[in-house]
Amino acid sequence: MTKASFMEYALEEAKLAFERGEVPVGAILVYQNEIIARGGNRTLEHKDPSAHAEMLVIREAAKTLNSERLNNCDLYVTLEPCPMCAAIISFARIRRLYFATSDIKSGAVENGVRLFSDASCHHKPEVYSGIMESDCSSLLKEFFKVRRKLK
Repeated sequence: MTKASFMEYALEEAKLAFERGEVPVGAILVYQNEIIARGGNRTLEHKDPSAHAEMLVIREAAKTLNSERLNNCDLYVTLEPCPMCAAIISFARIRRLYFATSDIKSGAVENGVRLFSDASCHHKPEVYSGIMESDCSSLLKEFFKVRRKLK
């Protein structure tokens, strides 16, 4: 599979999150070129502020692989991870992070605190951004457009 095709699966999860009324962020975790975990935001559904797509798939993958270290895994996510998710990506030792669109307000990889650039960050994944950026960005913009109309 290609990086774009893996991101398509993450985008599917983001669309499902949109349908649930959640901020449409989706993620998948890949091990040995196979998807071992997939999910979207569920903060409202779980009444849990940590139920971000990245957190959910990392938890699922850790259970699947029976390890807290996911060094040979790659994470695909539709939005730049926040500080909480960037930290768990580092703690889990994710090998590569691919994200679609930047998050100027809440991102922590290329924006904001830039966690992986900090000297206190013990593990820094390889980071690739901009994969399917337009599609993922459009979904987020549509979600917030709809949300503003409902207020």
